[in-house]
Parts: sequence; structure tokens; C-alpha cells
Amino acid sequence: MLDLAIIGGGPAGLTAGLYATRGGLENVVMYEKGMPGGQITQSSEVENYPGITEVVTGMELMQDWPEQCMRFGLKHDMAEVVRVSRPEGPCFKVSLGDGSVITAKSVIVATGSTPKRAGFKGEDEFFGRGVSTCATCDGFFYRDKEVAVIGGGDTALEEALFLANICSKVYLVHRRDEFRAAPSTVKRVEENGKIELVLNAVPEEVYGDNMGVQGLKVKKRDSAETVDIPVPGVFVFVGNIVNNDVLKQEDGSFLCEVNEWGEVVVDLAMRTSEEGLFAAGDVRIMAPKQVVCAAGDGANAAIGAIAYVEHLKRENIC
Repeated sequence: MLDLAIIGGGPAGLTAGLYATRGGLENVVMYEKGMPGGQITQSSEVENYPGITEVVTGMELMQDWPEQCMRFGLKHDMAEVVRVSRPEGPCFKVSLGDGSVITAKSVIVATGSTPKRAGFKGEDEFFGRGVSTCATCDGFFYRDKEVAVIGGGDTALEEALFLANICSKVYLVHRRDEFRAAPSTVKRVEENGKIELVLNAVPEEVYGDNMGVQGLKVKKRDSAETVDIPVPGVFVFVGNIVNNDVLKQEDGSFLCEVNEWGEVVVDLAMRTSEEGLFAAGDVRIMAPKQVVCAAGDGANAAIGAIAYVEHLKRENIC
């Protein structure tokens, strides 16, 4: 039986493994189908992680994390986790893709979320080279330059306002003529002189060269006119897919409480509504979607798991 099963091998999962094993837990396994590192490994430039004095790629940032985090006994299993359940008793059942089932005293879910793609031509080709889903991460690279933001919800408008503090101009592209965001946020956008609204328009193509993005073509829905917006950066905010499938039970319910968007509800210690189950990183509510925050989540979750497992051992449970 495992002391702790960690689902996910990004910054949150890796840090959880480091803190859990260094903190004394034994038989700790991190389940990650691919190589550890997470979404940040797709980023071409990272300069806001503490201690990193030069701009590095996401891959370079994460390259030493697995070795460090496995130094104290963390094991990496590339098996796919299908479901985490608690059918009976205090222990968890971790069901794997090959049909096998592992028993664990505690579980940390760090499966993250996946930004939705808008689906226009060139979006995947230029992702990380001018196309981004994180203004906080990449906005600084476009200081005093013009950028485009795609989306019409709260996140898109809030990120457009954030970018307006950095960039010389922000084109806000939305497929409708009204926004889905809070009225107060819409008013702030409309009153910001650095934001130009491009409404009733859908992105058709982002184009560029080996150096990156050079512009975005959008089509006006009311006239079918194609408009060329020459910008070096395009930010896409059309929602996120929370990777919570491992928490879905056979009857369609969730093992723990989630909100209306499927994000796992946790407290400040990353504890879920199910005792002994923790969630860390982008899978949780109000996640800032920053590497440093995910790492902090992982540390908090591991500290909680250590305390929980020690309690079980003292009480001779599980």
C-alpha cells in the first residue's frame, strides 16, 4: 500500500513528491504518463520564476526538477490513472489503465487544466512563438507593442486590461457584439483608451515566420470582410478544460466537491471535501496558473498529506 499517490507530474505534482518524501512518507508514487514537467515545458520564454536570472525556455526551467524531486525516494510510474475512488474503508483505490488497482492512504490530484484552443489556422503552429494563453506569463515580452486578445468572457477582458498596462495597444476580438463578462469589467474595457474593440469578428489565421507571429487575420461576421491586424502577439482566452476525469466515479458523480466549472474546491491547505484527498495546481479553484503558485500548492498539499498519514498510523488505521 502506498502512503501517497500523486496524480500528475507538473510543477505541483513534482513539488508534492519532493516535500512528501523529504518529509518522511514512504512508498510515494507519482503517476504521469509522459515525461514530468507539465504545460510550462511548452513555453518558449520564462523569466518570472524566482532565482532564474536569465530568460529560459519552459523545458530548461523544468529539466532539473525530476532529479531533485526524486532524490528522497519519489517514484515515477508512467501508467495512466483512470479513476481515484474510495469504495469502502479509509483508503483510496487508484485504478490504472491496464486494469490494475493500487491502494493508497492519501492522494494528491495535480492533473492541471488545458486551455481551450480557438481553432484558427496557425494557432498550434505559433503556440509559444507569439500565440499565448497566459498574459501574466508572456505579456511583458510585448511591452510597448501592440497585441490582440481573443475572447469575450471575464478572463479575456481582465487579461486585456492587464495587457493594456504593458502594451501600447490591445485589439480585443470577440465573435459577438456583446460581452459575457461582468458589467463593471465591460465598462472598464470600454473606457480604456488603449483597448480597441473588434466585435462580430472571428479569428481566421495567425501568420508569421521563423521568428514568430507577425499578425492576425479576422473575418467580420456581418460583412464577411477580412481585417488584417499586424501584431507580434496573440492571446487566446476562450476557456479552460479542467482535467478532473480521475475524480469522476462510475455513477457520474465526483469523489469530492467541485464548482460549476469542474474545478476542485479546496481550502488554503489544499484539502478537498474528502478527507485525505488533496488537489494542487490548475485543477483547483481560483488557481493563478503560474508555475510558482503550482509549486506552492504542491508543497502545501504534501504537508497536509504527511499529517494525515501520520494520523492514520497513530490510530492504526489503513
